[in-house]
Amino acid sequence: MATVVLIGTLDTKGEEYAWLRERLREYGSDVLLVDTGILPPPAHTPVADVTADVVARAAGHDLASLRAAGDRGAALAVMAQGLSRIVADLYREGRLHAVLAAAGTGGSTLAAAQAMRVLPIGVPKLLVSTMAGGDVSPYVDSSDLTLMYSVVDISGLNSVSCQVLGNAAAAASGMARRHERNHDAPAGRGRPVVAATMFGVTTPAVDTARARLAELGYEVLVFHATGAGGRAVEKLARDGMLDGVLDLTTTELADELVGGVLSAGPSRLTAAGALGIPQVVAPGALDMVNFGPAATVPERFAERRLLVHDATVTLMRTSAREMAELGTGMGRKLRTARGPAEVFWPLRGVSALDAEDGPFADPEADRAGLDALRAAVRGGEVRVHELDAHVNDPVFAVAMADRLHQLIERRPRSAAVGGVPYN
Repeated sequence: MATVVLIGTLDTKGEEYAWLRERLREYGSDVLLVDTGILPPPAHTPVADVTADVVARAAGHDLASLRAAGDRGAALAVMAQGLSRIVADLYREGRLHAVLAAAGTGGSTLAAAQAMRVLPIGVPKLLVSTMAGGDVSPYVDSSDLTLMYSVVDISGLNSVSCQVLGNAAAAASGMARRHERNHDAPAGRGRPVVAATMFGVTTPAVDTARARLAELGYEVLVFHATGAGGRAVEKLARDGMLDGVLDLTTTELADELVGGVLSAGPSRLTAAGALGIPQVVAPGALDMVNFGPAATVPERFAERRLLVHDATVTLMRTSAREMAELGTGMGRKLRTARGPAEVFWPLRGVSALDAEDGPFADPEADRAGLDALRAAVRGGEVRVHELDAHVNDPVFAVAMADRLHQLIERRPRSAAVGGVPYN
């Protein structure tokens, strides 16, 4: 029978979790109740299958000492660490087919940012939260976590909370049953898996490369390079789900450097290299930094080359100095790769806007990026291919796809990471 791991702070929400556990059982699921509460639970609180003391010990701490210290923030950090280890262990042991939690601010961070996001993509994760009506990026990040707005606070059972929590229990139970059935034979794992990064201004290139890789027998996962997309690529690489990366669109590096709104963080372009996964990289859309509506562009950029993409997105052309820094940073990251890493650089422009007579055309800035990249990888094993083509020219995309295929094919059978062993 499929098991739902139910995570909650029983010191404050015992009634709600007792009710959720009964609904899950009614819907045909086994339930493992994990208590992450810090304070002593009140009388008549449901008995947890994994007590708060066990959670604290999983992080190397004693619950009584945490209570005595009186530092809620530090205690939450400890419980989050212990919870993530317990959840990971339950998954490895085959005792977890879905995770469900209902929480406010602290509980949402504890359940989502730690316990749920430690699980691989595809494992059902459902969080009913008072925070789901606002900025949910701190909870979801690059995971496939599902958020449901609680509407009312998680504070007692009433006509509204029972509707919302009942739906959540039914959803978690259904997802758990499906995951249990499909866990041993997930769809799409019969072919090697490649991640490709795309932006609107590099779509033609990625479409062409994806078609070519499909012809060669690959399953291609395309990620929108909006920050979360880049983080998802890094996560899938770390989770061992990728056999190769066609990192055609590295625009998130520009947002990280300059302060745009679509940064994927400083660890972008590192996971594949650390794990030795073959990667072929291009400077797709490095010519732009992303901001919100025009009025939100920082005043220090008022004299820069700006383009209003739509009412919610304003683009800024990267300068020659910034392109040089990006080339250097890209080269330094790729030099640390434990597996094959190569760069394809299009000499006729790196995005649809950076074409001849385009609004972001700047051959000097692009050349500064290329020169800096070459200097950064000089003496190492990273190859740089200069192609007399635009990034969206079919010849460029096919060349990248074919090269990635060659690099994957050259790996020994024992080095397979994701879908199938290499021939």
